[in-house]
Amino acid sequence: MYAAERQQAIVDLITRRGRMSVSDLSQQFAVTTETVRRDLSALEGLRLVRRVHGGAIAADAITVLETGLSDRDLSHPEEKDRIAAAAVAELPPGDATVLIDAGSTTVRLSELFPADRRLTVITHSVAVALRLAAQPNLDVHMLPGRVRSTTLAAVGTETVAALDQIRADVAFLGTNGITVRHGLSTPDHTEAATKAALIASAHRVVVLSDSSKIGVERTVRFAQLSDVDTLITDDGISNDDRTAFEAAGVEVVVT
Repeated sequence: MYAAERQQAIVDLITRRGRMSVSDLSQQFAVTTETVRRDLSALEGLRLVRRVHGGAIAADAITVLETGLSDRDLSHPEEKDRIAAAAVAELPPGDATVLIDAGSTTVRLSELFPADRRLTVITHSVAVALRLAAQPNLDVHMLPGRVRSTTLAAVGTETVAALDQIRADVAFLGTNGITVRHGLSTPDHTEAATKAALIASAHRVVVLSDSSKIGVERTVRFAQLSDVDTLITDDGISNDDRTAFEAAGVEVVVT
């Protein structure tokens, strides 16, 4: 179980039961009490639980991690693991600046960042920033903006304005849908604006998408295929879709 999945499960348990002890959580998830304490500290910082002596209780006005995000993280986990592993190879050599979008697969990528090179990482995802901030070789920056309770990602005019001042070597993005006709799309206008700004701020754009998103068109388009350099997906992609994406100029990496 990934840290993000465990922390989501901890929030769910505490929300249902009202209170959980550190020792009970340690046994429940087969991790050390030190790991549980770190998880609880992180979740308290996000105002998802309240620390008390020996454990934690439900926050007074708890905002649970987005059900949709949790569901997406549990959907196609093996494919997302392979996609994230393949995405590591797309990191530029040496010192570089990297933009990371919010999403279940980009969180997995953040778990795999190398410890042997200096990288500047800029993200609007609380979950990504939380996982990378402890790595001493990384200079991690959290973009400003309103943090949506549904995705734990900063969005809005402040976020877009901050990205306008940035030029990164590569951006790693997720998407809710991708087709030749409609391009890349997502349900929310503010998320779409942030994703578009991420793309505009990067020399290269790498999209991480499991094959269940291919052929899906959501409400708001944030990019055309011509804006994408590389698509990393799983072997569920059809030959027709792969051919169509490559004809549109996208490098397709199948894991």
